[in-house]
Amino acid sequence: MTAAFAGFALGLSLILAIGAQNAFVLRQGLRRAHVLAVCLTCALSDALLIAAGVSGFGWLVGAAPWVAPLCRWLGAAFLIVYGGMSLWRALKVQEALDPAAEGAGSLRRALLTCLALTWLNPHVYLDTVVLLGSVAAGWEGQRLAFGLGAVTASFVFFFALGYGARLLSPLFARPMAWRVLDALVAVVMWAIAYGLVVG
Repeated sequence: MTAAFAGFALGLSLILAIGAQNAFVLRQGLRRAHVLAVCLTCALSDALLIAAGVSGFGWLVGAAPWVAPLCRWLGAAFLIVYGGMSLWRALKVQEALDPAAEGAGSLRRALLTCLALTWLNPHVYLDTVVLLGSVAAGWEGQRLAFGLGAVTASFVFFFALGYGARLLSPLFARPMAWRVLDALVAVVMWAIAYGLVVG
């Protein structure tokens, strides 16, 4: 259960950062345009990438036992840096996210845009395949639970963002809301990094 929660928390923290994909899902949710298809596409894409990271690093750790400690320290270092970046975003002045409506458009266009924002973003590979895969390697015997936790976080986040967009739009129209969110992301990142180092 601890591994699943760690995977869920880390997966959610990585997704929460403001980016083009999240802005697109938010816009679709605000317009109520193809929300189910867009959320499902994002979540399933994440699930495939997370599975690749967790299973790939699992095989590698089995073949070379020294990889697990190395991955644990590299993962902790990255989490510390990523948390610092989130805190920096929280402390600096930010513009509010403006989900400007552009008309619903076709389902095909929405899905192609969603796939491009997901699979053409180099950070998605760093976050899901490399980072989650390396952190999962530190959960010996519980990598599956960790991966399922991270996948669950993706489904929860994207569907909550897509369908809850109309409720969240007044709140996240203000820069302060994003600053608080980034501060919380930093805390979660550092807490997981601490768990990796002392564990």
